[in-house]
Amino acid sequence: MKSPFASFLDRHVDQINRSLIAAFENQTDNADINAYLYEPLAHFAKNAGKRHRPLICMLASLAVGGKFDDAISAAAAIEHFQSAALIHDDIADHGKLRRGEPCMYLTNGEGIAVNCGDLALSLVTGTVLNDSSLTDAKKIRLLGELVDMTTRTIEGQALDLGWVRDERFDLTPENYLTMATLKTAHYSGGTPLACGAIIGGGTDEQVEALRSFGLDTGLAFQIQDDLLNLIGREATKTKDFRTDITEGKRTLVAVHALSDARYHDEVEGILRSGTEDPARLARAVEIFEKTGSIEFAREHSFALTRRAKETLAGIELDLHCKDLFMSMADYFVERLT
Repeated sequence: MKSPFASFLDRHVDQINRSLIAAFENQTDNADINAYLYEPLAHFAKNAGKRHRPLICMLASLAVGGKFDDAISAAAAIEHFQSAALIHDDIADHGKLRRGEPCMYLTNGEGIAVNCGDLALSLVTGTVLNDSSLTDAKKIRLLGELVDMTTRTIEGQALDLGWVRDERFDLTPENYLTMATLKTAHYSGGTPLACGAIIGGGTDEQVEALRSFGLDTGLAFQIQDDLLNLIGREATKTKDFRTDITEGKRTLVAVHALSDARYHDEVEGILRSGTEDPARLARAVEIFEKTGSIEFAREHSFALTRRAKETLAGIELDLHCKDLFMSMADYFVERLT
């Protein structure tokens, strides 16, 4: 049986999809520009997941007394940012698959992919600026939020890329949590909820409580994403199963396992190797289980979820929306069950 939050996503995903795809339709009569820019980006945007980021932005507006649809431009802006980040990230990480399909830079060339990502980035601000329903004061405040989100994400990406470039294997769980909060939690939770609350006319207390809730649940979401990559159900194995090991990513699981002197050298060797050998990938997961690293990551995501729920418990919000947020917190960490 689907959770209330999963059902909420299913009900509204078509609405946000229409808004997103409209950004790439009827933009030009030039066939080459369409072929080299708008069509690849539209294809990427259509091949998406549950759209939780834009939809929680809209839900936050409703939760503080505003209208659900009033936040659709900010919601779309955040999803355009997601597209840009993923397209560029795949190039930087030399990724092979994204959402079960070859990465854009592999199918369209690196230059085209970079350019498509750049257009998606321009839509982050452009989508909000072009929304005539928003006051100038709200536009300025929202743009500040979106610029800060972009900066934080790039800071997190700098850590992630720098650790790989410099072959850093001396990292701690705290290092990972700092990186993941910057790289993922702001745009996956904190900023969408803050923007929605701002649009809905929320108080400073409501805005900051929702931001805090979003940061904790966004970080928990990323940790669970890392776990899904390692030990997900069979349905996930058609996507990019265990590619985090192949790409040598310093996930919370990997960093925790590296701290165990018994297995440090072996884990480092596997992460350095770029292996796609199922046996070596399985060996890495075996070590992660022996070191308690998988359980450590899972428990940390649960702790973040508990703290997020406590943050919202005493905040005045629409009761139905609050229930959906509580369901969202559980949904993010129960995807392995």
